[in-house]
Amino acid sequence: MRSSALFLLSVLVCGCTTMSENECRSADWYQLGYRDADPYGLRPQFYLYENQCKAWVQASEAEYMRGWVDGYREYNTKMSGSECCGSR
Repeated sequence: MRSSALFLLSVLVCGCTTMSENECRSADWYQLGYRDADPYGLRPQFYLYENQCKAWVQASEAEYMRGWVDGYREYNTKMSGSECCGSR
């Protein structure tokens, strides 16, 4: 029960994160997508970032989604327990 509460809290905190002008300008959109999907299994947050950064830079939806798909694949592998943990 405690781990579920911690997970929920971390998801809520991540959902409230805003990006500064400097973060928008230097963003690696692939890594942002990957980060949202892999450790948290979050739905794509691209439109949130796009809205926060629109005054300074055009966000790359294609790069974000490419990273998100790769990260979500990793997340699903971890959750399903099919990740290989040792050598054969």
